[in-house]
Order: sequence, then structure tokens, then C-alpha cells
Amino acid sequence: MSFSEPASVSPLPEGITDPNYKPLPGRLGNLTPGQQHALNTLKQHLIDEGHFIPERMHDPTLLRFLRARKFDVAKAKAMILSAEQWRRDFEVEDIVKNFVFTEKAEVDKFYPQYYHKMDKDGRPVYIQRLGKIDVNALNTITTQDRQLRRFVLEYEKFLTERLPACSKAVGHPVETSCTIMDLAGVSVTSFYRVKEYVSQAAQIGQDRYPECMGKFYIINAPWAFSAVWQVIKPWLDEVTVNKIDIVSSGAVKQTLLAQIPAQNLPAEFGGECKCVGGCSLSDAGPWNPQAGLDGEAV
Repeated sequence: MSFSEPASVSPLPEGITDPNYKPLPGRLGNLTPGQQHALNTLKQHLIDEGHFIPERMHDPTLLRFLRARKFDVAKAKAMILSAEQWRRDFEVEDIVKNFVFTEKAEVDKFYPQYYHKMDKDGRPVYIQRLGKIDVNALNTITTQDRQLRRFVLEYEKFLTERLPACSKAVGHPVETSCTIMDLAGVSVTSFYRVKEYVSQAAQIGQDRYPECMGKFYIINAPWAFSAVWQVIKPWLDEVTVNKIDIVSSGAVKQTLLAQIPAQNLPAEFGGECKCVGGCSLSDAGPWNPQAGLDGEAV
């Protein structure tokens, strides 16, 4: 009999085909009795008070909110109810059904933001290239409101399309992303011109879609990054800050390839991927198998 690890009171989710999968603490299949009780209590409170939405509040989602609030049921419930009110105010359901970001290809020239394939743990890779931002050009193409709506739409697709596809591809639940934020070319002046958008996007991600960050790499930070970081850091909670890895310019390729297969990492970051038409517009990944044609590995 082994005493190395206490048994979880929560069974593993169905559909796992990866024999080596071991869920992290606080996930289904690795819950303490106290965590399982918190999950059951939170769900029952939501049901009793008429707030439970079955298609959205499944156990992994409730656990994300519980982990974000250290399994304090009252705080997790308040966070969920606040997120639900925000969804109504921001008209998220309408965004999912009707919003089309028709200016995507033009915006990509001046602010590339895109999901691209998976890292070695099955996470979808999300890339932002802040250094390419041209605020004047963006303002002639789109608006901050439309960019935020696009940001929310991509988060919704991340939860309902990308994560399930990645989970199926690797044979175990995938609940987080691997983000690369490229600051090559960023100046303090250009950052401050998009500060409001970046701040709002960060708050939406942290407060409305908690515990979705698995890995976060900040690369090619300029000498003035310390000033920018002092502005960004207060927007983020301690848990989020601790997941961020600021990579020195000389270690970018080595660090990223340690986490992302070379065939999945765009060539501009030291990988081998050169999607037809450009990686930033390919939407390549297991959620979009057709993007893997023409010799491009998914």
C-alpha cells in the first residue's frame, strides 16, 4: 500500500485515452474531500437560487471559479454571478451568434493575435505581437469596442471549440492555453496608446474566464519593458503573475521549443511552421483540420 499520494474523492472524467494522464490538484480526478464538498455546495446553491445554467456550468467550469477563489464557495459564487451579469450586459450570446470580425485580415497587419496549433501538453497556443501595433492604422480599420467583442468571441470559441478539440487530440482534458506575447518593437509610447484596450482585455480574461492560463511567455521585451510591466502587473492577480515567464532575448528559441513542438511553432519564433498564407491567419489546430492541409502539421 502506497502512502505517497492521498486518493482523490473525485473520479476521472470520461473519455480519457491517455494512460499517463494525471490531473493537477483541484481538477476532476484529483479533488480533496474539502474541494469536492465545495464543488457540490456551490452547484447546489446555484440550483437552489435559480442561477444554474447546465450547458455552461458543468463541473470543470465551476472548478475554475473555485480555484480562482481558493475554494471559497461564497467568493466563487459571487464571481460566477458577476460573470453572468457581465455576459448579459456585454451581450455575449449575441456576439457568439452574430458577431463577425470582417476586418480580421486588415487588423492582422497591425496587431496580430491568433491561436495556432498546440504545445507539448496539448494546450492551444495563443500568440500576440504587441510590437507590430500601429494605433493610427487600427483606428481607420476598426474600433476598440469591436476588438473587445472579437476578444470575447475568441474566448468563447476557445472554451467551446478549441479546448474540446485539443482534449480529443491528446486523450485527456485540456483546460488552459499557452500564450506567447511578443514585445519586439514595442515602445512605451505605443503601449500607452493601447493601454486601455489591453487593460480591459486583461480584466475580462481574469474575471470572466478565470484559470484559463497554463503557460505565458513574454518574449523580446525591450529595455523599457520594466516601465510597461509596472503598469500591467497591478491589473493581474498574484496567481496570474506567477504563471508569467519573462524570457530573455537570447533564450527565446530554446525556451519556446522546450514547450512547443518545432512543427507547431511559427518560424519567426524559431520553429518550423510556415503556414500557407501566414500562421496568423491560418487558424491551424485540431479545431480546424482543414487548415492542416498543404503539408502543414497540426
